[in-house]
Amino acid sequence: MEIAGYLAALLIGISLGLIGGGGSILTIPVLVYLFHIPPTVATGYSLFIVGCSSLAGAYKNYRRDNINFKAAFSFGIASIITVVLIRKFLIPVIPDHLFMIGNIIVTKSLATMLLFAIVMIIASQSMIKKQVVEKSGDSDNPIVLTKALFRGVQVGILTGLLGAGGGFIIIPVLIFSFNLSMKQAIGTSLLIIAMNSLFGFAGDLFHHQFDWSLLLPITAIAVTGVFIGRKMGETIPGEKLKKGFGWFVLVMGVYIIIHELFIK
Repeated sequence: MEIAGYLAALLIGISLGLIGGGGSILTIPVLVYLFHIPPTVATGYSLFIVGCSSLAGAYKNYRRDNINFKAAFSFGIASIITVVLIRKFLIPVIPDHLFMIGNIIVTKSLATMLLFAIVMIIASQSMIKKQVVEKSGDSDNPIVLTKALFRGVQVGILTGLLGAGGGFIIIPVLIFSFNLSMKQAIGTSLLIIAMNSLFGFAGDLFHHQFDWSLLLPITAIAVTGVFIGRKMGETIPGEKLKKGFGWFVLVMGVYIIIHELFIK
């Protein structure tokens, strides 16, 4: 199972490098089902893996001048603050047993996985149905601060609670609200995801012990995948792969719901 997990980590990185998002949504299922890490702890592992992978992708995009720092920091400030507050203050006080529905005890771990599955299904719809129209990408376009703050808080909640990067939310916002080109949106999204994830992980260091002998190899493989994805992106349009990846994410989301409610 660990070999499958390492291969999945490579896929996560390739997706981040190729389309600027999507791959991080698979990190929690990989950690929980293939590496057998408890869901609530897996969110912390995910933050580090996604953060380092996204930072590597952001660096490659920075060298190609594909990052809009105005958009990244306008968007990122609100999301970073939200992530840190959630990871430091909210997550530690959520009880292990939340409530009961009939004979079913809804635990913190079960709620995490079910919420994550719902997010995966929503993300898959965005990948499958929505066509992103390429913009001209004028880096001097004004950034609407209130819109950036609102969307930043949304992404911060998602990253803080579930350890997901939120690229499927960030990229459309950057394109349609901030008028960035697809290439700039991907690069800027990766920087935002990296900032959110690594700041969130820093908060987790005070609450959890991490198995670095497991975490570092998974992260290294995912980072390698980012560079492979960037290379593939030079010859393969990301939009062609996004739809197929979306269907895969949809199937995984449905599987998690079935597994958690009926198979466990």
